[in-house]
Amino acid sequence: MSIGTFLEEIENNKKKKLKDLGDRLSRDKAALQGNADLAIKDATTHYSTEATIRSEQEATRIIEAAKLQAKKIIFEAVNVKMDSIFAQIKTEIANYTKTPEYNSTLKKMASTAQRSLGKNIGIGCKEEDRSSFNDLGVNVTKTISTIGGLTAENMDRTMELDLTFEELLRIHEDEIRATIMEAFV
Repeated sequence: MSIGTFLEEIENNKKKKLKDLGDRLSRDKAALQGNADLAIKDATTHYSTEATIRSEQEATRIIEAAKLQAKKIIFEAVNVKMDSIFAQIKTEIANYTKTPEYNSTLKKMASTAQRSLGKNIGIGCKEEDRSSFNDLGVNVTKTISTIGGLTAENMDRTMELDLTFEELLRIHEDEIRATIMEAFV
């Protein structure tokens, strides 16, 4: 074998190895590109799904916050309306105290107080209501500031009964509010 043939064979082996390495590099490069494309596709799908989920969660949070704000506004409006209605009730009660029926109501309240506390009681009432108790034999012991009604106490001052309209409204406020709320619904 001559040196020329030997060099040619080395050159051919070199070309063959370079070709094999080039082919292998192309295959590896194609495999890596395929893996990269698959990884990019998976990442895109994952983050796209995650973005959709997060945007849905954010949309849900915003909607729920808006619902809560709307409920708060409705609650505040109902409270303003309730306050207005209670002010109207107090006005109507004040108007009622100027009617002849009010005098009869005061007498019934005094009789109720006597049944609860005994015959000998002291009455607290508005100054203009004093005359209503003259024929009942009860003692008006104090003047109170009230829309109407009375307070009563036994003579040894150990028991008291508050029958003022303000107290009666306070006692029955929950029932009144429930009735008004039913009218709104």
